[in-house]
Amino acid sequence: MVYAIVKAGGRQEKVSVGDVVVVDRLSGDAGESVELPAILLVDGDNVTTDADTLASTVVTAEILRDEKGPKITILKYKNKTGYRKRQGHRQKLTRLKVTSIK
Repeated sequence: MVYAIVKAGGRQEKVSVGDVVVVDRLSGDAGESVELPAILLVDGDNVTTDADTLASTVVTAEILRDEKGPKITILKYKNKTGYRKRQGHRQKLTRLKVTSIK
């Protein structure tokens, strides 16, 4: 089993070939390929953490589509003062499909 830990969108994701992951919005259109930096590579019993070896490791992913995350509502309220504040947020995301780990 070959898998890699990659840094994508400020977080780390465990990926192998064929996996579909959702990360923070990346620039690019659907169908384009992006390269993700590997932090750790596991190939069977061999675990690679050496920075020089990982610099030559390429994890390629294809952009499937852009998405939006679930809507969250932020409410602030202070008792007896009439202070109420309502705010919403919806995170922008990108869906990726990992095509190769070399």
